[in-house]
Amino acid sequence: MSEKSSKSKTAKFQRAVQAALTPLADAKRAAGARAYMRDKFEYLGIGTPARRAAVALLIKAFKPANATELRDAADRLWKLREREYQYVAADLLARHQAVLSLDDLPWLLDLAQQKSWWDTVDCIVKVVGKVVRRSGAKGVRAMDAAVRHESLWVRRVAILHQLGWREGVDTARLFRYAELLAVDKEFFIRKAIGWALRDYAWHDWRAVEKFLKTTRIEFSGLTVREATKNFAALSELGLERPRLTRRRRKP
Repeated sequence: MSEKSSKSKTAKFQRAVQAALTPLADAKRAAGARAYMRDKFEYLGIGTPARRAAVALLIKAFKPANATELRDAADRLWKLREREYQYVAADLLARHQAVLSLDDLPWLLDLAQQKSWWDTVDCIVKVVGKVVRRSGAKGVRAMDAAVRHESLWVRRVAILHQLGWREGVDTARLFRYAELLAVDKEFFIRKAIGWALRDYAWHDWRAVEKFLKTTRIEFSGLTVREATKNFAALSELGLERPRLTRRRRKP
């Protein structure tokens, strides 16, 4: 497919998405969403179920010929003013992430730094995780660099990219990233460290408990609360509830 026809295809997709969502706009709901997100973004005012239902067939039918075409389609939506279009772009990337490779990782991390907030960044995390997982050692090195990035959102992607990997989690790397970011003062980083540890705790809470009890690093209270949130559920399952005895700094 020529570059011209590819651009035409992605432009047509953008218009179709806009045509599907515009009639569903709700000004009252948009005002509430904007207030909830601290007036950082404009909204059409469409809830997630309705939004996804409206564009599901469009996303499914969009078959990117290559990564460049997928990136162009996502970029077009990302540039639109209303936040729902960034959500559609994230769903599009999630659906067709298989065409992306490690070569596309810089673009994904750059996207995480555009119109950045936890909602879009955490969607990008899922795509990055899949790309990194199938990229082997080169993917690991990319995340080793990302965890030290000047952007807090790129650092958040790095600490969270192993979410859902369960037995596939590189625990040494997870714990190393957690220790490296422990001094970070950003709320979204401290919370992300706890989330990453909590996610792995569902698979092996004993490893998380041991890490928190033996590391020399002092984590914020926020991080520890997030990390240990699942322990109560494990106790209800009849397992001994772990007890953390080390004192933590308050966030």
